[in-house]
Amino acid sequence: MSTTRNPNPDGGSGNSPAGTQRPPGRRAGSPRKCVTELAQQASVDQVFLATQKQLRPNRNGQLYLQVELADRSGSITGRMWNASDEDFEAFDEGDYVRVEGTTQLFSGSLQIIIAGICRVDPRTVEETDFLVLSAADVDRLSKELATLLGTIQSPSLRALADEVLADRALMEAFRRSPAGVKQHHAHAGGLLDHVVNLLRLADRVAPLYPALDRDLLLIGVLFHDIGKTVELESERGFSYTDAGQLLGHVLLGLEILESKIQSLERRTGVSLDHELAIRVKHMIASHHGQYEFGAPKLPMTLEALALHHLDHLDARMAGVLQLMQNEASIDGGWTQYQQNLGRKFFRGRSRD
Repeated sequence: MSTTRNPNPDGGSGNSPAGTQRPPGRRAGSPRKCVTELAQQASVDQVFLATQKQLRPNRNGQLYLQVELADRSGSITGRMWNASDEDFEAFDEGDYVRVEGTTQLFSGSLQIIIAGICRVDPRTVEETDFLVLSAADVDRLSKELATLLGTIQSPSLRALADEVLADRALMEAFRRSPAGVKQHHAHAGGLLDHVVNLLRLADRVAPLYPALDRDLLLIGVLFHDIGKTVELESERGFSYTDAGQLLGHVLLGLEILESKIQSLERRTGVSLDHELAIRVKHMIASHHGQYEFGAPKLPMTLEALALHHLDHLDARMAGVLQLMQNEASIDGGWTQYQQNLGRKFFRGRSRD
């Protein structure tokens, strides 16, 4: 296993211990700790799933390796100072890796200062330690997806949903894709999990607003993030594809929707009503809600408005729940301050 010294990546003493030594190996037979169980200033010697690796220069031009290390409970950032191209190429995104290092609280988040990292044989790994959703969970969610979409009453919108469900390649990508690489549902099957939960929310909210078209809302939920099946690479680790970087999931989703509309017309000889097609496309284009959040258009229909707020609710709740889980081992009732959200969150204090 490769090892390095650990000067601060910005070139000063900072919070990073200069010269951290390689920690001793984990005692034989001791159980692995989940990411959410890792405490501050603790030695680590165990296996993680590696995603989103980068080789970065610090302000002094020295390279350091940054990699997200995940298991079924969450993820933690690992950093190896004074890294080399050899360190970077020693494993790929999506590999299981053995990591030796020490945990450290830095800029409000727990991280692992890596002393050594190497690829391990996946046949020696218990995959259930790393899968947020089991194969059985994904099958259950897939069946619930089909069941909820099967309640759509509009023949044309139901047929459009069936075009998606019948596309085996698309559905396989749907089943394995995350809904994001960091913020929420960032795990295999996360996209399916997110969409099914949104369908549940839509099913409950729609009856409260009789003017809302429930069928249209459900089909908008199905298509709003479908571009992520192309935007995100989900075979090995989670990263953005070239198409994802250049176009993004909104434009890719509009392309997929248009292809399904044309496929439906070829198969049935019936065209989807023009206004209905525009309404579904508008839901994809506006579901981020605001221009500064990447929405080409603001929500301008009842269904688009409902989709945006339900999507935001599920994504934000999932993200904060994951944050609380990731920091479960940190003392105190509050999470660390979250720069991207402009706040910290109260987890509550343990009661005897």
